[in-house]
Amino acid sequence: MDTKIKFLYLSEPDMIKAGVKDMDSCVEAMEDLLLTLNKGDYVMGGKNHNSHGCMVTFPDNPQFPGMPKNADDRRFMAMPAYLGGRYQMAGMKWYGSNIENKEKGLPRSILMMMLNDKDTGAPLALMSANLLSSYRTGGIPGVGAKYLARKDAKTVAIIGPGVMGKTSLSAFVSVRPGIDTVKIKGRGKRSLDSFVKFVKEECPQIKNIEICDTIEDAVRDSDIISFTTTVGNKESEFPYIDESWVKKGALISMPSAARFEEDFIVKRCKKVVDNYKLYEAWEEEYPYPSYDQLQIIGTKFTDLKHEGKIKREDIVDIADIITGKCAGRENDDEIIIYSVGGMPVEDIAWGGTVYRNALKNGIGVELPLWDTPEMA
Repeated sequence: MDTKIKFLYLSEPDMIKAGVKDMDSCVEAMEDLLLTLNKGDYVMGGKNHNSHGCMVTFPDNPQFPGMPKNADDRRFMAMPAYLGGRYQMAGMKWYGSNIENKEKGLPRSILMMMLNDKDTGAPLALMSANLLSSYRTGGIPGVGAKYLARKDAKTVAIIGPGVMGKTSLSAFVSVRPGIDTVKIKGRGKRSLDSFVKFVKEECPQIKNIEICDTIEDAVRDSDIISFTTTVGNKESEFPYIDESWVKKGALISMPSAARFEEDFIVKRCKKVVDNYKLYEAWEEEYPYPSYDQLQIIGTKFTDLKHEGKIKREDIVDIADIITGKCAGRENDDEIIIYSVGGMPVEDIAWGGTVYRNALKNGIGVELPLWDTPEMA
């Protein structure tokens, strides 16, 4: 019996060489992932097998020396899953997050990804996951834009020009090559400058870059509106979008939260989510009202369902649109809100794709676990 185990270590430069920033391929992988989820060929955490993950947060007033104190984005999180289909592997994304990292020149969150053999549990790869997570997070909105945005979309609004805003824009450009204008609403010069630099380097087809003073200025006349902002702790503090600002036919893509008039959500827009089972799981884990706690627009949809204001069939799963089970965009005036929740299976799908690229091209460092296990 050969008991030797080794695994591949991929640094961030290795991940780039292996194609982690290839957005065309990432959107394709995310579309395939969503179809795999729709078939049910996956398992995530929790009794319901659809949990986002397990999060460690800290007390407001720690009683022990050295224990971190609760603060914005101060947490650790483990996101395990198994994914079938063409991937056939298990894995887990693990990260620590602290908003104060930015003062040290570090990302807010520092992420690693482990991929494992689905049968033995042996490690296959340990990889840097900041870019992996960023690009898969943009890839899901890209799938939404492919199926829900108008085909003649030209103008994108990015409210929140951070990492998610950058990769969402990259994905929109990938699936809608007619996009030539981006309108940006941010809070600080540093993030705005960084975003403009990204657009010029990564999205050369965009000829017009507009910096907007208000959310209204960004939203008006935009074909795709992306909200990737950090919001408050309750719905009344979320950024407000007036229906009158929204162009007929717009797609509102939301890996975040915003405040709309309830009548607009209930009666005058189509409500689409990336994986309805995720929102069912959140209903169990974060009982009604969920929107304040989770700050993802799809949980507003399920809150409205709980209140009897909309029905389950009013919330459409994007995979049902891809497969033709449900209608997608039905006319050029229809306004669609698309909720993006984020799931560990996405990291396995894109991480597994990049890992196989690395194996094929001899990228990364092979590390030994053991030749023979000491205790077996």
